[in-house]
Amino acid sequence: MKRLEGRVALITGASRGIGAEVAVQYAEEGAHVILVARTVGGLEEIDDRVKAAGGGATLVPLDLTDSPAIDRLGGAIADRWGRLDILVANAGMLGGTRPVGHFTPEVWEQVFAVNVHANWRLIRSLDALLRASDAGRAIFVTSRAATLHRPYLSAYGASKAALDAMVKTYAGELEKTDVKVNLLDPGVVRTEMRAQLMPGEDPDTLPPPEALGPLFVEMAEPSFTRNGEIFSFVQDGA
Repeated sequence: MKRLEGRVALITGASRGIGAEVAVQYAEEGAHVILVARTVGGLEEIDDRVKAAGGGATLVPLDLTDSPAIDRLGGAIADRWGRLDILVANAGMLGGTRPVGHFTPEVWEQVFAVNVHANWRLIRSLDALLRASDAGRAIFVTSRAATLHRPYLSAYGASKAALDAMVKTYAGELEKTDVKVNLLDPGVVRTEMRAQLMPGEDPDTLPPPEALGPLFVEMAEPSFTRNGEIFSFVQDGA
């Protein structure tokens, strides 16, 4: 029996990096994956990998700053499956590095739109579907930048701090339900965002995104009952 057999999982930021690898590993474990990203070509590439792994995928080209589209997505999932077993809110935006007062309003607002507001909209749209599952699991990708207060990274760090507060509050509201909500901090991983932040770093010295897959699988299983916590890949991952 596969660990996620028959589960329906929605993954944002699924066209590359961590989201893509989670999609493939969920498919290998028997889940049907709903893949959300802006780029059609990237989604199609991951769809090929999911099929090669013996799984099935539904592709959703969608900009997460389009709030009405997120509402429509929830309605479409309700019509087709009537529930959502797993949410992986992985999509994020770095927004560059500069002194606090040097961020343009447009960039600052875009970082919060992707990292905070889009995830709130996902909760608003998908909450009833997670509750309709026999064991709904929601995993939000955070960062230690939320607490390190690293100079020149204020937009990203502040947005992740806001995400942590929102998600932990949501988890508390679901304490007496079958839904479990947690955050996962990937740490330093070989991704495009890491390359933006540290352009001179040798990516081959970093763990690849697929290394996080087992922890994402574990946190998505019906048997995983911890709630309202932040899990670190370095501390808790294999």
